[in-house]
Amino acid sequence: MPTSVAFAYKGRNAAGKVVKGRLDASSESAATTRIRTMGLAPISVAEVAVGTGLSREINIPGMTKRVGLKDLAVMSRQMATMTSAGLSLLRTLNILSEQTENKELARILTAVRNDVESGGSLSAAMVKHSTVFPPIMINLVKAGETGGFLESSLNSVANNFESEGKLQDTIKSAMAYPTIVLIMAVLAVIGMLTFIVPVFEKMFAGFGGQLPLPTQILVVLSSMMTWLLPLLIVAGIAFSIWWRANKNTERVRKIVDPVKLKVPVFGPLMQKLAIARFSRNFSTMIGAGVPILQSLTIVGETSGNWVIEAALRKVQESVRQGMSIAGPLSLEPVFPPMVVQMIAVGEDAGALQTMLSKIADFYDQEVQSTAEQLTALIEPLMIAFIGVVIGGMIVALYMPMFSIFEYIK
Repeated sequence: MPTSVAFAYKGRNAAGKVVKGRLDASSESAATTRIRTMGLAPISVAEVAVGTGLSREINIPGMTKRVGLKDLAVMSRQMATMTSAGLSLLRTLNILSEQTENKELARILTAVRNDVESGGSLSAAMVKHSTVFPPIMINLVKAGETGGFLESSLNSVANNFESEGKLQDTIKSAMAYPTIVLIMAVLAVIGMLTFIVPVFEKMFAGFGGQLPLPTQILVVLSSMMTWLLPLLIVAGIAFSIWWRANKNTERVRKIVDPVKLKVPVFGPLMQKLAIARFSRNFSTMIGAGVPILQSLTIVGETSGNWVIEAALRKVQESVRQGMSIAGPLSLEPVFPPMVVQMIAVGEDAGALQTMLSKIADFYDQEVQSTAEQLTALIEPLMIAFIGVVIGGMIVALYMPMFSIFEYIK
């Protein structure tokens, strides 16, 4: 496919008003065609040079706004609405690329639109941007294109992403408070060891005698901060870089994901979240007519936990041999008996999609309830934790003074 070029254009709309703008196209004729699909009569089309110096848009790696589930949900819903209203796919993609607030998504939609204009399918164009468009979205769009129900598939994508976004917001709100409090506690400890303890240490040096053990520990830690703090910062940055590069690799997920499910307090929440995601995605894929073996592969990849992904590989083998889905799941501890039984009933009654949808709704509510309970439980625990840590350090600093008072008496 030819490289896209930027064109500045002027066109006259149905009301006779002159409209100006810029768009990307592979050639001037392609740009003119796009202008006509926008409902404009072209007046002038001219290639423009890419900006240089201060006029160039600066993209710093890691600083570009990412495309989130909410962006994709809104895009899918709008695309379904415009498609049902009779707008062509090219015009729909053009409108979406111009009105979306996320610049990265706008750029990608422009590239998708150019691919579709060159004769490719929407799903094939999305595959080229698989880091932005999840597998479940690509396969649902492909099923909709093949079966002639693209609007329904796009609505399914929007519903799925909206539900997933709500769950993510629930988890973030539950984790926000303890995370902030923990960071504040760590910063307070580092601040006391770096700035306050050395002042007391100089004062204690003139007292003579041996310092109490808790105070000695604080003094030693304080003296270590000159080299320990830079080391911790460098190690933290290095680990962050390594984690971003390796967190999605199978060797890391094999170790980390099972541990997530066993963490006290948060483990059950992670398990419910993974089951809710699995059930919802599986229900959506089956409802869109995606073949069940292909659905199981995609659902496993999008479950967010290696334990469930590994379990679904066994289910695939079972289904490939003509057996049931519920059988292999009953052998996996991550799936509660209720989930297995409901899936078994759904298979027997020919209502698997309905049962999976009910499971997803149930665990959505469970995640919401568990997150609220955790928030209520964690707040007093974190306050007590900070009180013990900071209070313990203050007591350790004043213990030598108590000893002096004893000597004076």
